Amino acid sequence: MMGAHVVPLVGWAFLISIASSTQGIAQGSAGTSGGREPRYLVDVPTAGMLSQGTVGLDVDFFQEGGLLFGINVGIFSRLSLGVSYGGSKLIGSEKASMNSVPGANVKLRLIEENTMLPAVALGFDSQGREGYIKELDRYKIKSSGFYAVGSKNYSLAGFISVHGGINYSLERGDGDRDVNFFLGFEKTIGPVVSFVAEYNRGSNDSNGSTDARGRGYLNMGVRLSIGGGLTVGVDLKDLAKNRSNVSVGNRTVRIEYLGEL
Repeated sequence: MMGAHVVPLVGWAFLISIASSTQGIAQGSAGTSGGREPRYLVDVPTAGMLSQGTVGLDVDFFQEGGLLFGINVGIFSRLSLGVSYGGSKLIGSEKASMNSVPGANVKLRLIEENTMLPAVALGFDSQGREGYIKELDRYKIKSSGFYAVGSKNYSLAGFISVHGGINYSLERGDGDRDVNFFLGFEKTIGPVVSFVAEYNRGSNDSNGSTDARGRGYLNMGVRLSIGGGLTVGVDLKDLAKNRSNVSVGNRTVRIEYLGEL
């Protein structure tokens, strides 16, 4: 157990330790020199957008040999579209368990950030996280569904951005149809590293159909821009131990590539 707990800490230390060697390279979405807006923190969305003509490729590696692949395109400066697909047990000897349908997402930025107002975006995202529960017709971590989110950036030893929003998931097979809330922040650490944290209240995941304890989901991670539009991240999820099978936190890895069409 001790080795499992050390793995994510070593991963974070590794990301930070090599950051200094990448400062002169074109960056991704982390750090003060990143140049790209983060579209997500860990699981929850931000008001960040892809610029027009930009494509985003995302690969998430999660528990039980899980893999989730997504592609998003900036149609206009304020509109992006995307699809995603994946499954669990893709790595290992067990039979793969694929998601029932691909995920789809669309995001529209209504308000651009200024000195007084945050950036505000509306969106829809049907892609949940951490594998699919067929019996309940939902993901272990429900998709955002319809959402509204605001994001505001401040100068503070680099940059700190604050995010908050509300969402209504269409994953209602468990009978829980409550509106949900989330908030989070990102803090840059030098030119190419960012720390992210979020709290997903989990209001729509508290009716007892799963082992959720009603504590919500507390997640955090580190992002490193390694050049050429590539950003990698290591996350610890469910630090509040909302799920009974969590020791320290679910350990996941994310790779993001941003490029021009």
